[in-house]
Amino acid sequence: MNSAFLRQSRFGLVAAVVLPLLAACSSDPGAGGDANGTTTAAAPAAGDEALATTTTSLDVDLDRLNVNLLSDKATLSADESLLVTVSMTNTASHRIRVLKWNTPVEGVNEPLFEVSRDGVAVDYVGRHYKRPAPRAKDYVILAPGETLTRTVDLADSYDLTTTGNYQVRFHAALPVAFAAEPQLAAELLSNDVAMLVAGRTSFLTQPKTTGEESVKAASYTGACTTSEKSALVTALSGAASYASGALTYLSGTPGSKPRYTTWFGAYTSTRWATAKTHYTKIKDALDNKAYVFDCACTDDYYAYVYPTQPYKVYLCNAFWSAPQTGTDSKAGTIVHETSHFNATASTDDHTYGQTSCKSLAKSSPTQALDNADSHEYFAENKPALN
Repeated sequence: MNSAFLRQSRFGLVAAVVLPLLAACSSDPGAGGDANGTTTAAAPAAGDEALATTTTSLDVDLDRLNVNLLSDKATLSADESLLVTVSMTNTASHRIRVLKWNTPVEGVNEPLFEVSRDGVAVDYVGRHYKRPAPRAKDYVILAPGETLTRTVDLADSYDLTTTGNYQVRFHAALPVAFAAEPQLAAELLSNDVAMLVAGRTSFLTQPKTTGEESVKAASYTGACTTSEKSALVTALSGAASYASGALTYLSGTPGSKPRYTTWFGAYTSTRWATAKTHYTKIKDALDNKAYVFDCACTDDYYAYVYPTQPYKVYLCNAFWSAPQTGTDSKAGTIVHETSHFNATASTDDHTYGQTSCKSLAKSSPTQALDNADSHEYFAENKPALN
């Protein structure tokens, strides 16, 4: 790794990464703070909205964003949270903006940390979201000299069921905001922080015992309204139709065809077979498994799931305004979220939106086959490709 991206500290981690506060995501990105974080920030300059959809000087020198990660405990009992505190300072001489969901600004809602036990990687068991393509409000602006602090708990985001010596490091890729083509500004990989952690149980790591996996039915939690339930019945049917169409396509003659290469990149027989396996499992889930839909989420995203908890889907605000079918639809969202389950395709979220997914297919077919939005767009097939 480029040494410009990594700096050592006696406290543990010092790396190039961003930790803005949640208040920074409001209309005043330089204000605020809460019990879990503090900030000293300059007010945003006039004209930020005019800059919001173009690549500018705010998008350079992301390696000048330095972070210090530390934990105040080297040994944790089974009932203690695994807390790490991060303090970040913008050491550049100009303001910088960063996509907030590549940071723990809202907690740990992506696999932003690499966690291992006795040298073996442990699973991320936290939320996987479907988000819109990045918008201006999804970025935070950091002033020169601004310092931000955030404490996050990793205990419910990673599998800590087994006692052992754990090592934690931050690993994130920061893209350039609003570039015409996705550009990597910095890939951030920190050194390790070590601690002895006693194993503990979590609902996210416990297998379901209700028998829902083998009985097709839909149930609802989170106070779904009658109209929401109706919309979900239609969306589930549409998702099953999308998965069936995708599998039919992949059961045909393999080759370098536009629909496949647009979303999954250069053709190889192995990657084609992987895609076919994914949709076989996604179709089986949508046709035969019992889904649970939760309507309580108020986040400004489409939906999320926990990968170890099939087949429960949490619907968020953007889902309800999406069309039933077509690009970024309700039906497509369910395909997206179904692909995240370990029981189906175990996909990640490398990027969002059609433009970025097309670029990902060109630059990294392997990541495209691991990207949930790519699976959704392949299934939606809008505009239609052969």
